[in-house]
Amino acid sequence: MGRDVIIFDTTLRDGEQAPGNSMTAEEKLRLARQLDVLGVDVIEAGFPSASDGDRRAVRTIAESVRRPVIAALARCHDRDIDVAGEAVRPAARPRVHVFIATSDLHLECKLRLSREQCVERARDAVRRARRYTDDVEFSAEDATRTDLEFLCRVVEAAIEEGATTINLPDTVGYALPVEYGAMFRAVRERVPGAERVVFSAHCHDDLGLAVANSLAAIEAGAGQVECTVNGIGERAGNAALEEIVVAGRVRPHAVRFNCGVNAQELFRTSQLLSHVIGVFPQPNKAVVGRNAFAHEAGIHQHGVLQNGLTYEIIRPEEVGVARSSLVLGKHSGRHALERRYRELGYELDEATLHQLYEEFTALADKKREILDEDLLALLHGRFHDAPETYRLTHLQVTCGTVSAAAEVRLGGPWAGGGGGGEGSERGATASGNGPIAAAFAAIAKVVGRQVEVMNLTVQSVTPGRDSLGQVLVQARIDGKTLSGHGASTDIVEASARALIHALNKVNHADQLEDQSLNASYFWGV
Repeated sequence: MGRDVIIFDTTLRDGEQAPGNSMTAEEKLRLARQLDVLGVDVIEAGFPSASDGDRRAVRTIAESVRRPVIAALARCHDRDIDVAGEAVRPAARPRVHVFIATSDLHLECKLRLSREQCVERARDAVRRARRYTDDVEFSAEDATRTDLEFLCRVVEAAIEEGATTINLPDTVGYALPVEYGAMFRAVRERVPGAERVVFSAHCHDDLGLAVANSLAAIEAGAGQVECTVNGIGERAGNAALEEIVVAGRVRPHAVRFNCGVNAQELFRTSQLLSHVIGVFPQPNKAVVGRNAFAHEAGIHQHGVLQNGLTYEIIRPEEVGVARSSLVLGKHSGRHALERRYRELGYELDEATLHQLYEEFTALADKKREILDEDLLALLHGRFHDAPETYRLTHLQVTCGTVSAAAEVRLGGPWAGGGGGGEGSERGATASGNGPIAAAFAAIAKVVGRQVEVMNLTVQSVTPGRDSLGQVLVQARIDGKTLSGHGASTDIVEASARALIHALNKVNHADQLEDQSLNASYFWGV
């Protein structure tokens, strides 16, 4: 089956170093707990000497997350090592990770050190780190641009001083897979004592080769791979954890390794990270991107409907994605259109399907994305100007540092007890991550529907400090996707009005369906 490979997650350290990815200590702890659930072997919790906040975060994680190894990064400086050692001391399995640049470019231009001084710094650093733990990792920064003979010298010195893991990073994403693998083989063959340590790969994606290089290193004997969720990290990012793990599952004979990661937690972990840092992976991101299991082309859709393996090399459920999605657009075929109508509750006869498909393709040429409301409009006639069944009569939001609360009252034709008759009001309160989320939760509670907001866009309609803002929202309401828009000088109110507009559309669609009970295309007839 292949040998075991240690998954070293550096999302909280190298991943956080990318602009815009900064996290608070509380957010780091939340992610560390999810990484524990995911099943990674090592969590590099941070760079304690970088700031007091990072030092506190590393220590908190070391105290709270007990199963995985908790690592802290340090330069080959006494103070860095001491701060890192103290930060991970409470961990059940602490590791100190020391590094120094070894390429002549870095030594001459950045560190102003000779090769001999570099070797001595490495020796001293590993020796000092071992005062705090027997688990010491040494990294030769910029290893792929380091003279091979000198690289072997530095690695040998680190092993002699007691390093248990040797990391040979492609710090600037320079190497090709064949070169990276050859470097690992050469160092493992030439360095005395290499058989006693774990060799580790740490790759950046400047040439888009981070995952390929990581897999090449594993093939060349690396026993640990360092990676990040969503591939976040410096510049173009790090090797993506989810891609490495899934490659091992999909190609077990070509990429021979085992790891303890629970693949079904991959999508959940990706989503948590995205929401914490506010940076989502590009739609075409492998494994966890929005389009990773989405199909628009008719030929692909037909194949996937027959057997998912035709166009998916891994089932979405295996990585925690609920299911594949057939996106309706101008490239879609009749099979996908028929399936979506069936999911909405309609069984179409051939003649009706043929007519609707002709209208659908004409509409798809004009619109980038087709929502369920468009399909319902084709079926029932246009209903975009739906009657104002629900009206916003009161909105009050209270914001705090942790959460927000909203009180909402809506006017509407409430049927039956508890809310009065025609034209009466109903109200509800709810909390949320922010004022808009709280308002949406309260509105959903009032109308008694399942509401999932898929997309929300805010636009300024007029200039100036008191400008009118317009909100466009796409929401899935009781299984149907609809859009709504609202405007106000208050963006929370505009958002609430946009959701209510979408709710009015779905209510109108329900009425149209009720009126069509005897039509031949209605489900169950």
